[in-house]
Amino acid sequence: MSGQGGSVLVVDVGTSGVRAALVRPDATVDHVHHAAVLPDTPAPGLVEFDAGLMADAVLHVAHAALADGGPVEAVGIANQRASSIVWERATGKPLAPGIGWQDLRTVGTCLTLQAEGIRLAPNASATKLMAILDSVDADRTRAAAGELCFGTVDTWVAWVLSGGAGSGGDALHVTDATNAAVTALIDPSTVEWDEELLNRLGIPLAVLPRIVDSSGEIGACHALPAAPVICGIAGDQQASLVGQGCTRPGLAKATFGTGGMLDQCTGSGPAPGHAGQSSHGTFPIVAFRVNGAATWGVEAVMLSAGTCVEWLRDDLGVLTSAAESASVAAQCETTGDVWFVPALLGLGTPVWDFGARGTLVGLTRGSGRPELVRAVLEGVAQRGADLVEAAQADSGFPIEVLRVDGGMSDNEVFITALADAIGRPVEVSPVLEATTLGAGLLAGLAIGTYGSTDDLAETFSPRRTVEPRTDDATRSHSRDRWLAARAKAEATIPELTGITF
Repeated sequence: MSGQGGSVLVVDVGTSGVRAALVRPDATVDHVHHAAVLPDTPAPGLVEFDAGLMADAVLHVAHAALADGGPVEAVGIANQRASSIVWERATGKPLAPGIGWQDLRTVGTCLTLQAEGIRLAPNASATKLMAILDSVDADRTRAAAGELCFGTVDTWVAWVLSGGAGSGGDALHVTDATNAAVTALIDPSTVEWDEELLNRLGIPLAVLPRIVDSSGEIGACHALPAAPVICGIAGDQQASLVGQGCTRPGLAKATFGTGGMLDQCTGSGPAPGHAGQSSHGTFPIVAFRVNGAATWGVEAVMLSAGTCVEWLRDDLGVLTSAAESASVAAQCETTGDVWFVPALLGLGTPVWDFGARGTLVGLTRGSGRPELVRAVLEGVAQRGADLVEAAQADSGFPIEVLRVDGGMSDNEVFITALADAIGRPVEVSPVLEATTLGAGLLAGLAIGTYGSTDDLAETFSPRRTVEPRTDDATRSHSRDRWLAARAKAEATIPELTGITF
């Protein structure tokens, strides 16, 4: 399966911090170093971050990991997707705060563009880039002249690691196909920048990075000892997909963190031809691109997952820690017919109702703390079943087994509830966050540690497998009861329900 490739340094940038670690040829992860880089919320709906602080953290943790466990043969990058940065090409200085992927300042712009026949979502990079350029280069003169660089976080990390403005002309201004696709600025049939769309949005092509493969030799990291070469880049969900070995058609993973994402590999067939929502509420994605050939996938989205446990802990005081949710829920065998719909931020796939709100149904005088906590965990599990059903319907591939990572994958009660809700085995990732491992595997593919993407599937070995406990009749009854509760949660705020992207 594998050759003699060496270790890989991975820089993994999440929403709240930067992690660096070494991924070994046997697909183990060690020498992890982390630095917090927290986003700011200067006003409701706005999410910003300091790209300069992020750059400092990237260099700090990368040097620390190399000092502990190096040398390495290659570098991989995994990153929060769609977050947007604009900097000066000559100096490498960010010209404005970065805009986070959760930021909603461009909702009005998106609705205005809809009236012009352009459908963009505010979480994509397109309107974030427009907003930054409006503030620093309103007439687009500098952007058109190539004086400014735009990048998502992977692009910024590659720029920083390559030495940026001080690299003697070798600075990398690149993004990989998985990240480019999430900007909403590509032609989905070619995975190249859509120049017609760019013209309509007033975005000069000169400001955009070069689109590269997710695996392959990209450029040297002059800011690191021995200048190892970046050989793998992927957005966080695609990196997690690869990290859990889902490189064959039909294989799927779900990441349950603050929110939840289910991604399924659909193979290297024809391009989807559209970047928008499919009939069951999923979106096409580039799972990865190797040797110029894209492998596709579908993505289903849950807006509230671990957030619901945080709500129990921080707002209701029901829990003292998120980890306590498992032991409290285990104090009862059932919820007593109490059903929770995790719609604290609305509902994503399959209904996409931003006016839905969190709902508890079936409370009685006998409903206590254990029943409430179990209902929350089971409600998130039922949303997981929503995502599985939608992905299967849109992709045409059955999901025989679901692989899971993320913070909630450590919760035994939740994982058991998930297996019961979807009616199939759940395989728990050997690492809590598979993003780092996935970026390392993509880089390992480029340096010959693995011979093909099919070999990457063979690296996955679950920490444990949880089988469903309930029969089909019980599962169907529970599913029907929960779907009835979901219907009650929908359109709580009709004005928001009417908004679609």
